[in-house]
Amino acid sequence: MIRTVESEQRTSAPVLAAYSYCEAITGQQARNFAYGIRLLPTPKRRAMSALYAFSRRVDDIGDGALKPDVKVARLEDTRALLARIRDRSVEEDDTDPVAVALSHTADHFPVPLDGLDELIDGVLMDVRGESYETWDDLKVYCRCVAGAIGRLSLGVFGTEPGARGVERAPEYADTLGLALQLTNILRDVREDAEGGRTYLPADDLAKFGCSAGFSGPKPPEGSDFAGLVHFEVRRARALFAEGYGLLPMLDRRSGACVAAMAGIYRRLLDRIEREPEAVLRGRVSLPGHEKAYVAVRGLSGLDARHVARRTIRRRA
Repeated sequence: MIRTVESEQRTSAPVLAAYSYCEAITGQQARNFAYGIRLLPTPKRRAMSALYAFSRRVDDIGDGALKPDVKVARLEDTRALLARIRDRSVEEDDTDPVAVALSHTADHFPVPLDGLDELIDGVLMDVRGESYETWDDLKVYCRCVAGAIGRLSLGVFGTEPGARGVERAPEYADTLGLALQLTNILRDVREDAEGGRTYLPADDLAKFGCSAGFSGPKPPEGSDFAGLVHFEVRRARALFAEGYGLLPMLDRRSGACVAAMAGIYRRLLDRIEREPEAVLRGRVSLPGHEKAYVAVRGLSGLDARHVARRTIRRRA
């Protein structure tokens, strides 16, 4: 069973300031993520913001305009900072607020910090311009950049005492991360292509006549782009269905957070499925009122109860 610190402990002013900095980054740059974590109690919300702020730093290095060798050096510097956090050698008056906040989080929650090493490894794959022949190849990348975040988040959420099958919680968290990342890949297919990146597996692209890539607002001539999108949507839905096994293992507010984030992405997937070519014309997103509805639904526990009933029927 994974436990977390539930009670608010006395926190110093420098650490509070560090968390405020991380929460500001989260609110400005991660609107979908922020909708979920606002449902958490304060200590968990702060911890999730610290994880996000560090992850955002890693992603920004990979997505920036620096030369590849400079990116590699910056990423290794960030890995060295992570080692300092792991060794508990970051002081509260350190000049890096993200390091201060993440160090405090690691002191109070059992977060597997090695997951952030995996994130760095995944971003290094981006810097090297790697592409993926098969889904199994792409899964390795997705587990680094998203599955690891799911496992880190589980360290903050914790699991409920007596929850059945709790030994599979890290696996479910990892799978939800894969589902979210595959949804991101579908949403950003045009943007990634313009940046010279292709994430969808080469054998899938070939199967649907899309090997020429996505350089414009229309699919490659003669391709079955809608077929490709629907194929990947089915794959993402299967990942969501499996990963939702995590929900009954979480307390109400942690489950609400996960249900809100996953629910937003599942609705995004619905939109992509209804109009596949929209992802070639611009970024598909949900309006704020729809995100708010998903958050309220998550807080009500509807998704968690649905998954629990489905799991019981499957075991019967």
